Amino acid sequence: MSRISIREAINKTLHEEMARDQSIILIGEDVASKHSGGVYGVTLGLSDKFGTERVIDTPITESAIIGAAGGAALTGLRPVAELMFIDFLGVCLDQLMNQIAKFRYMFGGNVTTPVTIRTMIGAGAGTGPQHSQILYPLLVSIPGIKVVAPSNAYDAKGLLAQAIRDDDPVVFCEHKAIYDEIAEVPDEEFVIPFGEARKVCEGKDITIVAFSRMVLFAEQAAKKLSSEGISVEVIDPRTLSPLDDKSIIESVEKTGKLLIVDEANPYCSMASEVSSVVAEKAFHALKAPIRKITSPHTPVPASPTLETFYVPSLSQIEEIVRELSNY
Repeated sequence: MSRISIREAINKTLHEEMARDQSIILIGEDVASKHSGGVYGVTLGLSDKFGTERVIDTPITESAIIGAAGGAALTGLRPVAELMFIDFLGVCLDQLMNQIAKFRYMFGGNVTTPVTIRTMIGAGAGTGPQHSQILYPLLVSIPGIKVVAPSNAYDAKGLLAQAIRDDDPVVFCEHKAIYDEIAEVPDEEFVIPFGEARKVCEGKDITIVAFSRMVLFAEQAAKKLSSEGISVEVIDPRTLSPLDDKSIIESVEKTGKLLIVDEANPYCSMASEVSSVVAEKAFHALKAPIRKITSPHTPVPASPTLETFYVPSLSQIEEIVRELSNY
């Protein structure tokens, strides 16, 4: 076991998977840079080891990156494409939504499209409304795409390995504000199956379902609130599509109370989806109204001060958990 960051875990996994399988290629903007390894250094060293025929720098053209990845997958390669920021999804949405996501269906299951799209999500770096969004709800709504959002280095390694080996297209969402979060990670290769949530901490009074960076906030809140005698169970779905409904429902049936924390905007969010699932399948177990904490329905502000107010906070989580505990 080694204590490494999410950034290092992703880099290590890319090294391991590319060494294991010669059909894996990496394509994107600045991914082959020997100095930067992309905006946050995630692909550093890969071009030195595997060469520029497998680690391919592209012009600034997201439609070409995702389109080329889809075409490469149809020819037998397993491309890992980097969509630098998820905010650029609009530039290549046709390639992803109308092509890659539908190839297996349109060709009657005779082809697979093993494309992994790595992309950065989230606020917290002061990068403004065009580089800070959480747009995974858009992707979850598209049939044919699997969507992953790890919250720690262990999950990042296991889920990325699974994504690369999966025969369906996977969008792998990396929150830029938690790249340096460190955890113990096995040195050997391993995979984490999709559709299996992680129980971050056990509790009996209230369930918190949180996504990506918000898992860290929820875990901190649970530890603090335990000193007040409030027992909080935190569930990290890890994969948004497929979503592990069963683990969420089992937790709510035990606690009877649910808070969902999602950095995405409130409408048509994962918070809305989890609320719907629980209201439909575990309504009988609820002892209090379902509560949600999301970012407001506005663009992400560029001002660091305003951005702090925009993102759901630890204090908001603590406040609502205390309110729920009084039911």
